Amino acid sequence: MNRDLTFSASLPTRREFLRRASGGFGALALAGLCNETQAAPTDPLAPRSGHFPAKADRVIFLYSTGGVSQVDTFDYKPQLTRDHGKAVTASRWLNKPGKFDRFLIKSRWGFKQYGQSGLWVSDLFPHIGGVIDDVCVLNAMHCDSDGHDKATLAAHVGTAQAIRPSAGAWVSYGLGTENRNLPSFMVLAPAAPYAGAQTWGSDFLPACHQGTHVIPGKEPLPNLKPNTPAAELQAMELGLLGKLNRAHLEQRAADEALDARIRSFETAFGMQREAPEAFDLSGETDATLKLYGLARGANTGFGWQCLVARRLAERGVRFLELIDVGSSANWDSHGNMADHERLAKAIDQPIAALIADLKQRGMLERTLLVWTSEFGRTPFHQQANHMGREHHNLVFSSWMAGGGVKGGLAYGKSDEHGILPAEGAVHTHDLHATMLHLLGLDHERLTYRYAGRDFRLTDIAGEVVHPIIA
Repeated sequence: MNRDLTFSASLPTRREFLRRASGGFGALALAGLCNETQAAPTDPLAPRSGHFPAKADRVIFLYSTGGVSQVDTFDYKPQLTRDHGKAVTASRWLNKPGKFDRFLIKSRWGFKQYGQSGLWVSDLFPHIGGVIDDVCVLNAMHCDSDGHDKATLAAHVGTAQAIRPSAGAWVSYGLGTENRNLPSFMVLAPAAPYAGAQTWGSDFLPACHQGTHVIPGKEPLPNLKPNTPAAELQAMELGLLGKLNRAHLEQRAADEALDARIRSFETAFGMQREAPEAFDLSGETDATLKLYGLARGANTGFGWQCLVARRLAERGVRFLELIDVGSSANWDSHGNMADHERLAKAIDQPIAALIADLKQRGMLERTLLVWTSEFGRTPFHQQANHMGREHHNLVFSSWMAGGGVKGGLAYGKSDEHGILPAEGAVHTHDLHATMLHLLGLDHERLTYRYAGRDFRLTDIAGEVVHPIIA
C-alpha cells in the first residue's frame, strides 16, 4: 500500500499488492530461524519515521471504564465543599439538554498537595500522588456524548457517531512496530469496555493493525505452543503454506483479508518464541513485584497488567492499552460513589509503580502514558443527599505522563464547582492530536483514503495542546 510523506494511502494496484506480499510467510519463517529481526521493507508493520522528530516512541493508554468523577479524583473544588447542598441550575441531565434545578454534592474524599509541584490529588490516589511531579493533569477535558457506548468509542476511535480505526491502530499504521515478532498493538484487559472489541479494531485500515486482546490469567495468549515437534519442521510447513497462499493471490485480485491472515500467521510464528518470555514474570525481582503490589506467581489484576505492559514496551510493542474493568461493576457510580474507592485501590499502586519503574529504567522519557475515562460525573444531583453521581461529559479529568509531556502541571481549569471548563479546555480530538504529535505524527497528515475520502483519527477537528509539551 503506497505511502507518501503524509502517510495517506489508497487501495493498492494488483502489482503493488503482489510486490508487498512477496516477502511471504516462508521468508519470515527463515528469518526467524536465523534470529534476524529486521522486517522486509515492504512489510506494513516495518518501523517507520514520523513526520517530524518524535518525543515518544510508544504509548501506554490506561483506560478506566464507566466515567470517573473529576471532583473526587484530580480536580480539587473547595468551593463545592463549601456550597454542598445549595441549589444550582444544570444545563444537562441524563443525556438531555435544558435547565434543571439540582443540588451540589461535595466529594466524600479529602485532597492533599503532593510533590514539589504541589498538585492536588484525592485521597483515592495516594500512590499516584507520590509520582505526580511526572504527571500532567488535564482538568478541563470534554467530549461530545454522555452515553457510555458513544463516549467510549470517541475516546478510542475519535468519533461517537461511527465505527472507525482505534488510536492504537492509527499509531501502528503510521509508525509500524519495533518488534515484528510481537503485535504492534496489544490490549491487556480482563473484559471489553462499552462498545466491545470495536475499541481496538482497525476498521478500514489493514487488519494487521488491529489490537491483540490479552486476557490476564494462566494462558493470556492461548494456543501459542506449536503442534509440530521441531521448529525446522514448522518452518517448512509454514513455508509451504506461504507458497500456496502466494500462488492463490497471483490468480486473483488483491485480497486484503487473505493478506492479513498471512501476516497474522507470520506474527504468530515469531510470537511462539517471544510472547511466552514476555509474559513470564518469574525473573522479576521481589522488589519489583512488591512495587506493583504483586504476589509471586500472580497472573491477574491491574498490577499484572502494568508490569506486563512494561515488559512488552521494553520489547518494542508500539501501542499498549490497559483496561481495568469491563462494562459492568465499573466506575459508573450512579447509586453510590463508594464504588470509586474499591476501583481506585485496584489501579493506584500499579499505575504509580509503572511510572516509577519506567523512570528508573530510563524509559519514561520516550514512553507516553495517557490515562482517561469516557467522561466524568455530575457535581450535583436532583436529591440533596444522594450518594451517587450521574454522567457528565461537559468537563472531566484525564492525565498524561512521560513521552515529552511537562510533569507536575495542571493544565486547564473547570469552574468553581467542576461543572464546565473555565480555561484551557481540551477535547478528545485535542488529546488524540497531542498524543500523535508526541509520537512525531501530524494528525492532519496521518490519513487513509477509504470510500473516496481521506479519514484520520481526529476527523475534521483537533488541536495540539502545545503548552503541556516539554
